[in-house]
Amino acid sequence: MTKCGGRFTVAFNGEIYNFRELRSELVERGHPFSSASDTEVLLSAWMEWGAAALDRLVGQFAFALYDGQERRLTLARDRVGEKPPFYRWDGRALRFSSELKGLLADPSLPRRINPDALDCYLAMGYVPGENCILDGFAKLPAGHTLQFRLDDGNVHVHRWWATPEWSDPGCSDGELLDELEARLETAVARQMVADVPVGVLLSGGIDSSLVTAMAARTSGRVTTFTVGFPGAGGGYDESAHARLIAEHFGTRHIQLVATPATADLLPRLAAQFDEPIADSSMIPTFLVSRAVREHCTVALGGDGGDELFGGYPHYSRLLAWGDRLGSVPLGLRRPAAALMPRFLPIGFRGRMWARVFSTDFDREVPAVQWHFGALDRRKLLRGRARSSAAERTHRERTPRTGNLLYRATRMDFEGYLADDLLVKVDRASMLTSLEVRAPFLDRDLVEFAFGRVPSRLRATSVSLKVLLKELCRRVLPSEFETDRKQGFSIPLKDWLNRGPWAEMTLDVLTDPGCIFDRGTVASILRGQRAGRANEERIFNLTLFELWRREYGASM
Repeated sequence: MTKCGGRFTVAFNGEIYNFRELRSELVERGHPFSSASDTEVLLSAWMEWGAAALDRLVGQFAFALYDGQERRLTLARDRVGEKPPFYRWDGRALRFSSELKGLLADPSLPRRINPDALDCYLAMGYVPGENCILDGFAKLPAGHTLQFRLDDGNVHVHRWWATPEWSDPGCSDGELLDELEARLETAVARQMVADVPVGVLLSGGIDSSLVTAMAARTSGRVTTFTVGFPGAGGGYDESAHARLIAEHFGTRHIQLVATPATADLLPRLAAQFDEPIADSSMIPTFLVSRAVREHCTVALGGDGGDELFGGYPHYSRLLAWGDRLGSVPLGLRRPAAALMPRFLPIGFRGRMWARVFSTDFDREVPAVQWHFGALDRRKLLRGRARSSAAERTHRERTPRTGNLLYRATRMDFEGYLADDLLVKVDRASMLTSLEVRAPFLDRDLVEFAFGRVPSRLRATSVSLKVLLKELCRRVLPSEFETDRKQGFSIPLKDWLNRGPWAEMTLDVLTDPGCIFDRGTVASILRGQRAGRANEERIFNLTLFELWRREYGASM
């Protein structure tokens, strides 16, 4: 916590990457500085520009700033949502913290589960937006501020930044490629600035390889890290691709082997994550962070490239489905789609087509990545909670645009990225005291991707990351394979079919205190043993129960 001139007090979590440029401008305007910290720059910027200072900040941050003269508190969160602020306003007092655990240090606060948030979690695998898994608590959404006036108790939440709408850039594809290269180089250069050496998490994929290329340009010799997992098959090992990039750019390359992922790790992660997140890649993210932390304290990653530049395989599938099904009347498709969940078991591959069949491709995005549909959620909770909050939230968050790809990428950017991926990286890395930065989420790069790059240069029905791959062909070695897609995953199916992980999930989900319907859970477990793809659903339920036990939450 830092004070300035007796009027302002700030509690700050994060990094302001352009603080040196801001400091120089503020010095010219007469502001004195007693340190070289970005926190002092933040305070002086607020003194100079007020809330307009937010537009000038480039970084990942959440802060609380109290103005003693105006008796006003401001909570603020960065554009993308890399750093978390939780709060609770009960009409009498405003409490806030960067962790839900910080608020729950007060034992008098209730710990009842928010039924709408639970419905969203079971469907999406995370709790979206301002919602919180505990009733009466909230999260400040990305790109928002909260103003609290002590004199009248007025609380106002305001959106200070929004994902830009696309407009025709009026330039050639080559000019857009040049601009992408320049903006990515600038973003990486900004984030290489630190008081300690900065490494690069080099997985061998497109995004981390491009970050490595730009880091090598701007920072002399770079240290890169690749982490392997003992006992993982070839489908989980990209060390050869990472080595190709490291050798091409002459990095100091360190290949690490993560410690084994034992079953007792999951309760520890459930306790760390504040809210449950049904993303099994939290396990390798933690293991990678722990291995890398032995060698450095700050590292650059490749998060954001898929959402910004159209990298997920479901984008191509969505475009293909839109072409094939868009001409079939909804009046024919929706009745058939409504019957599928009633007759097909959970985990049956054809169930996903129900959501696709019922989609209006001119206005909607099918929820093909969801874990549980409305009928399944009602069964799991025995009718004790509402089972339409997820669908309502999905509709409300769908952008109003006729471009299907823009709709899908923006939803993933504002939902899945902000509420799942960034939370996963932040909590897992912070558990090991490693700071992970994401150059692709630089303000200028985000606004370029959404505001200037046309859909055809992001993804098509047959190709992904069109413009980004052109940059790969320009700056990466010719042998690099741009059409390879390897997610950051673990052999979860194998783990849940036998051994300690299977035993743990069975113990958790068959415990008498488990809130989920035993018959429905048994059906899901049988389906997994029969070969249906239920592993992520089992992880969803297990992680929630472990979280609920740790936090003492009740329905």
